[in-house]
Amino acid sequence: MSFLVPSAIIPPNEAARMEAVRRYDVLDTPPDGAFDRVTALSARIFNVPIAIISIVDHDRIWFKSHHGLPVEQIDREPGLCASAILQHDPYILEDASKDVRSLTNPLVAGDFGLRFYAGVPLHTRDGYNLGTLCVIDKEVRPVSESQINDLRDLASLVMDQMELRLSARTELERASRANEQANLMAHEIEHRVANSLQFVSSILRLQGRQVPEDVASHFEMAAHRVGAVARVHRHLLDEKNAAYVSALAYITRLSEDLADILGVPVAVTGDEAQLTTKTIQSVGLLLNELVTNAAKHGAGKISVSFVATKSECKLSVCDEGKGLPPGFDFTAQKGMGMKIIDVLATQLGGGVLTASNNGRGACLVVTFPRMATRDAQ
Repeated sequence: MSFLVPSAIIPPNEAARMEAVRRYDVLDTPPDGAFDRVTALSARIFNVPIAIISIVDHDRIWFKSHHGLPVEQIDREPGLCASAILQHDPYILEDASKDVRSLTNPLVAGDFGLRFYAGVPLHTRDGYNLGTLCVIDKEVRPVSESQINDLRDLASLVMDQMELRLSARTELERASRANEQANLMAHEIEHRVANSLQFVSSILRLQGRQVPEDVASHFEMAAHRVGAVARVHRHLLDEKNAAYVSALAYITRLSEDLADILGVPVAVTGDEAQLTTKTIQSVGLLLNELVTNAAKHGAGKISVSFVATKSECKLSVCDEGKGLPPGFDFTAQKGMGMKIIDVLATQLGGGVLTASNNGRGACLVVTFPRMATRDAQ
């Protein structure tokens, strides 16, 4: 079934008008209560059985809302709604059987017997007619200026809804682009920080070769720790999500890097959890100190474990050496590495525990609250 008029009538700005139709992105969208209420109200005001919100596509007339008519679209050529969008004024047929504009229309001359049509163009702010709000009847009926004004107001409500949704979608797209730009900028900053820190680490090592041996060890230690920070930043570059990071994947990559640097085997096991970028930086620095400490004071394979329970996360690093001496007190240790471990654990709101590795070495365990992960939010 089609509302038809001669097919040669196409708006002179058709290409630009179709761009506007695509911009509003309304074609083939699901039914919407806001638009259905407008067509129901239009039918009541005019006391007619049918009211439609139509969008004129390049080859069809699609109905965003169709009150009293179980049809979703019709062919565009020829059609009453296609004619209505040729002008900005309402398109009125009080008796279509006697109106020269519609005498040959199949809906008028055929079995459907259309007699009354009143349509108001859906006019955009930049001057394009997307379609119409129209009311239809099989009975001849007069239409008053007051009714036409009501139909105009209702068509304006339809466009207000479309403009509001276009504006909301535009803002979301703008926010998405801004977020993407921020992520790219953050990625670039991480890249530059990692490169700069690596450069500083290299300079410290070069300087260490030109000083007495007892001083060179301090340069080497400083170079190692600056390099550790560089590695933490460099591995963050592999993450696409700037806000949250896969803890297990990050720990695995960093452990592989440390295994190559220290020349010791490092095995990683554990649970998946999403940590904030800020948290993973502290975890990465902790892992560097713990693995370095295990390689320096322990022996054999180093085992790294990350466990996430409902209440806390636990990072454990164990070796296969001779283990900790009797009465070992972590808090009494004066070495720089131990102090760094303690500070980083405190920053995470956690603490450090010591344990044996099943009688074959030592373990240092850092626990921190599960609230630091996205999974717990």
